[in-house]
Amino acid sequence: MFNPSKDEVRRFFCEAWAKSQSETVLSPMEVIAVEWIREHPEYHADLMNLEEALTRDYGVDSGRSNPFLHLSMHLSIEEQISIDQPPGIRQAFARLAQRMDSRHTAMHEAMECLGEVLWRAQRDQQPIDGQAYVELVMRRLA
Repeated sequence: MFNPSKDEVRRFFCEAWAKSQSETVLSPMEVIAVEWIREHPEYHADLMNLEEALTRDYGVDSGRSNPFLHLSMHLSIEEQISIDQPPGIRQAFARLAQRMDSRHTAMHEAMECLGEVLWRAQRDQQPIDGQAYVELVMRRLA
């Protein structure tokens, strides 16, 4: 399992964005990252200065969300959907996106679900419950 450091994650997104702006060829993962960066213009300034991005603190008291965490969750869910892991997430997400008539809105709903199961796993010191995650996404259909 790939477990990048905070700096590696920030470097990846900043470099992908810079490459896209200079029309440099992107890797497949960078293409996906840039698609989501484009969906979040509020993060563009954060991605323009790598050195500042590497040192910036996005703590709860900063009053804003961490763009690197947010974009990482987009990538994580994209990968989950592409390989249907946990089983059923692809169908659950597709139904949610159709119901909401917005893939982006559905992605944010799935992020909430993923965040909840990650929080539970950490709190209970247990493995992530993939089935509970899929069930939470399915509940968003109501």
